[in-house]
Amino acid sequence: MKLIDYWLNKITMYKLTLYYLVGLIGVAAVLGWFGFLQFSPSDIILSTLILVVVCSVANYLLAKMFKAVTNVESVFITALILALIIPTKLPMNLGFLVVVGVLAMAAKYLLTIEKRHIFNPVAVSVVAISLLSPQHAATWWIGTPLMLPFVVVGGFLLLRKLQRWNMVLIFLATYLLIIGAGSFLVNGSFLPVVSLWQKSILYSAVFFFSFVMLTEPLTSPSTQRQRGYYSVVTALFFATPQLRFIAIGLTPEMALCLGNIFAYLISPNYRLNLVLASKIQLSADTFLFGFKKPKDFNFTPGQYMEWTLPHKKPDSRGNRRYFSISSSPTENEISMTVKFYDKASSYKSELFNLQSSKQVVAAQVAGDFVLPKNLKTPLALIAGGVGIAPFRSMIQYIIDKNLQTNIVLLYTNRTKADILFSDIFKRAEINGVKTIYNLTDAQNVPADWQGSTGYITAEKIQGLIPDYKARFYYLSGPQLMVQNFEDALLKAEIAKKQIKTDFFPGYNEK
Repeated sequence: MKLIDYWLNKITMYKLTLYYLVGLIGVAAVLGWFGFLQFSPSDIILSTLILVVVCSVANYLLAKMFKAVTNVESVFITALILALIIPTKLPMNLGFLVVVGVLAMAAKYLLTIEKRHIFNPVAVSVVAISLLSPQHAATWWIGTPLMLPFVVVGGFLLLRKLQRWNMVLIFLATYLLIIGAGSFLVNGSFLPVVSLWQKSILYSAVFFFSFVMLTEPLTSPSTQRQRGYYSVVTALFFATPQLRFIAIGLTPEMALCLGNIFAYLISPNYRLNLVLASKIQLSADTFLFGFKKPKDFNFTPGQYMEWTLPHKKPDSRGNRRYFSISSSPTENEISMTVKFYDKASSYKSELFNLQSSKQVVAAQVAGDFVLPKNLKTPLALIAGGVGIAPFRSMIQYIIDKNLQTNIVLLYTNRTKADILFSDIFKRAEINGVKTIYNLTDAQNVPADWQGSTGYITAEKIQGLIPDYKARFYYLSGPQLMVQNFEDALLKAEIAKKQIKTDFFPGYNEK
């Protein structure tokens, strides 16, 4: 799995989703060529191209009209999803394709509250057309037994990247339980239940729906617990067509729109237009970017946001990144800590040269990687490199609020010059924060170094933290590094329930 994770770590969430959908279109075209699907390969490919062109043109015009920052990848993703769920038979569906593409793009700009998306644009556009013209509706034709293996394999990679397993599993379990219970109440036997489950898995798009549309970050809640509630509610709406004793027949897209409304009510989010307020060089290759914080903006130390930086000719990694918020809610700026590399992406290059007049969009405050409410709990925070960012937010908050804690911070870097925010950690000693520094480059350890050296292993954790078994662990850093930290803790016989890892979708070092 580490090999898969290594590859996933090199690609953005949006790019992975795009490749996944393109792959499904390709598979569908091949199956259509052999007559295994109801559409011919020419219809599938031509309809897809029409939707891509319509969505691209509509998005370009709307972005100009609203002077909005946009992401080209999301436009293509919307077009491809539409191609996989609405009829592609041409020329009879040409008008449907054009109108639904335009409406999907319009939904991104018009159906917002305080610049936050309320509805999944694909779902709401199809719902709008079906209400106005009932003969035009999504068929979710991707839901066939032959497409299912490809949907599941690609969906596995997508969930591995997003780390939203619980969300999908809760949705699927709730859906199958509801339709199973409904069938049993009507028939009084388990045999029809098994048959219904089999049909629902093989001949519906329930997996595609849950992998691609349910997990869409912009319209789903920000914390794991809220996402669980969202999954249950959406599954209830999704299951209604299978419940014969309920006279409400909701389509999948209607179910998702109702779920989106619920998600907004329990988890209102932010979309902020920010300009640079400060830029501080922390080390040879790491900078702290600060943006003036709006008065009504709130977050919890340890959370992250999605940062969109428009620029000309973005490379294959796109114009969006996820960064932990480095600042504390008590400070006047929203900051992020960024490490730069020699062969930087177009995004990082644009960010490095960012001027105060340039607009950056920060959205989706999210994450469960936050301090426990009871700070008397003994904690061990383990960070590598710029993975220190969420801990900087937490510890600055502890200092500003003058809170008393029992925290050991184990901070590992390649060299002493890579250490960040040591002044803050020094001030936090009076608040019960003990910092242990570790260097991994044995050839460049200073002669007067009094910290630890070597890689973080089970033996090192046991030696540096005498009461290691009594502590709750927070791990932050590049994904593969965090996995190594976790492996070391498990080897040291730390229970998995005592370990919390930092995660945000689309992590990409470059």
